[in-house]
Amino acid sequence: MTEMSRRAAMAGAASLVAAPRLASAQANARLLRFIPQSNLASIDPVWSTAVIVRNHGLMVYDLLYGLGADYQVRPQMAEGHVINDDGLTWTIRLRDGLRFHDGEPVRGRDCVASIQRWSKRDVLGQRLDALADEISAPDDRTIRIRLKRPWPGLAWALGKPSANICAIMPERVARTDPFTQITDATGSGPYRFRQDLFRPGDVAVYERFADYRPREERVDFLSGGKRVNFDRVEWKIMPDPATAGAALQNNEADWWETPLPDLLPLLRRNREIEIGVVNPAGNLGVLRFNFLHPPFNDPAVRRALLPAINQRDFMNAAIGTDPALSVVPAGVFTPGTPLANEAGLEVLSGPRNLDAARAALRATGYSNQRVTLLSATDLPVLQNLSEVAADLLRRVGFNVDFPGMDWGTHIQRRTNRNGVEQGGWSAFCTTWEGLDVSVPGSHQPLRGHGSAAWAGWPTMPRLEELREEWFTAPDPAAARRVAEEIQRVALQEVPFIPLGLVRPPQAWRRSITDVVRGGSALFWGVRRS
Repeated sequence: MTEMSRRAAMAGAASLVAAPRLASAQANARLLRFIPQSNLASIDPVWSTAVIVRNHGLMVYDLLYGLGADYQVRPQMAEGHVINDDGLTWTIRLRDGLRFHDGEPVRGRDCVASIQRWSKRDVLGQRLDALADEISAPDDRTIRIRLKRPWPGLAWALGKPSANICAIMPERVARTDPFTQITDATGSGPYRFRQDLFRPGDVAVYERFADYRPREERVDFLSGGKRVNFDRVEWKIMPDPATAGAALQNNEADWWETPLPDLLPLLRRNREIEIGVVNPAGNLGVLRFNFLHPPFNDPAVRRALLPAINQRDFMNAAIGTDPALSVVPAGVFTPGTPLANEAGLEVLSGPRNLDAARAALRATGYSNQRVTLLSATDLPVLQNLSEVAADLLRRVGFNVDFPGMDWGTHIQRRTNRNGVEQGGWSAFCTTWEGLDVSVPGSHQPLRGHGSAAWAGWPTMPRLEELREEWFTAPDPAAARRVAEEIQRVALQEVPFIPLGLVRPPQAWRRSITDVVRGGSALFWGVRRS
């Protein structure tokens, strides 16, 4: 063999070795490996209020409007709208070329069915349901909404990224009863859900939807051009924090949504990992009560706990002692937002008194009924809040049952309206996104409309009246006065107890850039450097 032929043969052999490595590297560049906060227990972002289901929904479905990082609403699927008849008629025009994942065009009637389904479940959607005289589609690119009275905030409601998003679905899917979960995940968003590859408790797979038409503007939180730079996103469920942390450090995962506070010092020592607060509005921790059954159907029993609640204890357990990661005291509105106030807050911010709580409970005549406090063992923040709550309830004098379960089972069980002997519940800890609970309109834990309310189903007519007053407040000062009265009433009725504001960090490898700030994990704009 000549020298030239030997070199050619060696080069050929080297190329055979290098080709698979190159192909593997290119495939990796197009794959984003994400560890979400919990198992994806539902694929219906209208049926469920869980944040992970909302995050799934924002990948799979687009919205008519989107919020920027300044929380101002802008057209998204909508091209724009015109308001006539002194604010009573909205005519929304769809952008041209919008398609569903099955190839069908997005039509006005799809949007009408989607809005109508959403309006039965969402806290602001229910307001639309009450105000709407008509929601119709005069043609394939037009939606007409006629109202009984003006509502300037309608576009904001249709575009808010919080619980029960107004996900635009095909009409055939949106006709599903709003209190029944959908089984068809055909969407309108930048990613397509691979339902055939979905293994609950293990992996959820999303693939770039090639026919998605992003807006031309620069992406800004939930508005603008939602351009995706990964062909595939895999959500790998890892309920064990040590396993998730090791996967991120060993480059077996790119992004971890909820790193355990105890692991943050270790992760910070890794030069390949970045840690940051993606959502500055944070999450308000709440202890929620069941109004339907003893003992928490009695407001005096709910109020008895207030002198014993130490919000700092809850926050330290939930997120650690770093002051940048939590805020106390916290009232019923998100700390740091315009409506946050101190009205009546001394019941939570004053000196704590366990003996006073015990005496108040005895005075109610509480007769040792079993209190079932639900937990979520695969969500460290919620589990830690629940551990503190269970200990506190016992010390005050409650007979506490504290069953452990994963988050998916938790959100299913809390829909049970029976007593604890029939599989129901008494209380649970959870968090609500700061944007949701910053204003009365979207504040589901404050709703008091009985059987239609969020889990717990309180009936509180005065809070419902005050909510309506807020909607019609003529100026910011009037709105703030209403918010102060809402907080006073809420701390008497006690539909929930605020536990503090958590600002949880996320962790990702430094090769992942352009992470969108403003809310939870979003998957457009993100790229690999």
